[in-house]
Amino acid sequence: MDILKEDTIAAIATPFGTGGTGKIRISGPQAYQIGDKIFKSVKKEKKLKEQKTYTAHYGEIRDPKTDKTIDEVVAIMMKKPHSFTGENVLEFDCHGGMTPLRAVLELVLKQGARMAEPGEFSQRAFLNGRIDLAQAEAIIEVINSKTEKSLDLAIDQLNGKLSNKVEKIKDQAVEILAHLEAAIDYPEDEIEGFRPEKLGDKFNYLKQETDKLLKSSKQGKIYKEGLKTVIVGKPNVGKSSLLNYFLEEKRAIVTDIPGTTRDVIEEYINLKGIPLKIIDTAGIRETKDAVEKIGVEKTRKLAEKADLVLFMLDINQGITAEDREIYQLIKNKPVIIIVNKTDLEAKITKEKIKEEFPEPSLLWISILKEEGLIQLKDNILAEILDEEIEADTEAVITQSRHRDALVKAQSAIERVIVSHETKMPYDFLTIDLKDFLNGLGKITGETVADDILDRIFKDFCLGK
Repeated sequence: MDILKEDTIAAIATPFGTGGTGKIRISGPQAYQIGDKIFKSVKKEKKLKEQKTYTAHYGEIRDPKTDKTIDEVVAIMMKKPHSFTGENVLEFDCHGGMTPLRAVLELVLKQGARMAEPGEFSQRAFLNGRIDLAQAEAIIEVINSKTEKSLDLAIDQLNGKLSNKVEKIKDQAVEILAHLEAAIDYPEDEIEGFRPEKLGDKFNYLKQETDKLLKSSKQGKIYKEGLKTVIVGKPNVGKSSLLNYFLEEKRAIVTDIPGTTRDVIEEYINLKGIPLKIIDTAGIRETKDAVEKIGVEKTRKLAEKADLVLFMLDINQGITAEDREIYQLIKNKPVIIIVNKTDLEAKITKEKIKEEFPEPSLLWISILKEEGLIQLKDNILAEILDEEIEADTEAVITQSRHRDALVKAQSAIERVIVSHETKMPYDFLTIDLKDFLNGLGKITGETVADDILDRIFKDFCLGK
């Protein structure tokens, strides 16, 4: 880790392809010396290392050996410690396109910089104390956000909302730990501020706050990754029509011929800030058609892995053996039963559906008449969102690594509570309280091993 702070790194910091501009990012102690070897200001200004921070300078990149102009650029200065990495940072805004960007990067590397590893700029920001680990991870979440809501959550985390919440809980735990250790070391003395009769309340507070964060992880995962929502049913009940309604376009072929959908169609929609991955599947039925058989088998596998299942029935067909077979496949999943074609004669009653399929929520719709479809969206949201979690005001857990750390912290504080209630010596409480702090520290990076850090930042893109 120490080596990372001593050398100078560089990378292309914009996506591959042709565009108006592209960026070369350089960070490290030699950033400006390297820049001065290849950058020539058109106004013959002072060297870059003599310029003020947060300034931009127009000029050319020239090969120092041949004096050949490689590109016209704008050099942007960000001196330590007031830069993203906490080091001297120099960025060249070049013309877009991989040829000029690669040519400039090659010159930078020849002057002594090293090619940055994926996520290494963010890693340096973490190692130099500019951001904690939760904030660093939020950077990639900002880049990968699928909806405005998931972007809001990522920005909240980047701005320290989660870190501040975790630090608040840790501060309370550290205060309790300090009092307990003082009481162990000086059993005859009165410890200022230490009230043993209040320990139970304080431990319960730590557990409640940890539980609240953990509870938010389900909702956070949905906002971040989306919800895999599979539409299932026998052929010709309206699955493809429902997909087309959600997408507001004719994405899937719709005919009166059963078995039209042979393969899986997947699309993302934005449902009030939630990225919903809607999957239209082949109708499940016995068939001799080899291609349709493959589609039916795919449907079965997708239904098993779905986060939410929309099970469609045809009001004009009644409940069939195929419907019963499908329900057996999905009954352990969150399910919304959708009775379609309510504009036709009803051959199904609500009582019969409840008798056959007792658990799921039930909705009657007509895609043709566009009846019940707004209610369907509301039902989907009600099925997946927890009204007790206010994502706009509370810190929300969006990463599985954070959730795993909280699970360990939760287990530790539960052990503390049991030890306290059974009047165990304070030594037992302090051991588990330290485990609790260790779990929380994994979120912000205080107690994370180097190999875990390396693995986290390798998931980042180059130049970030």
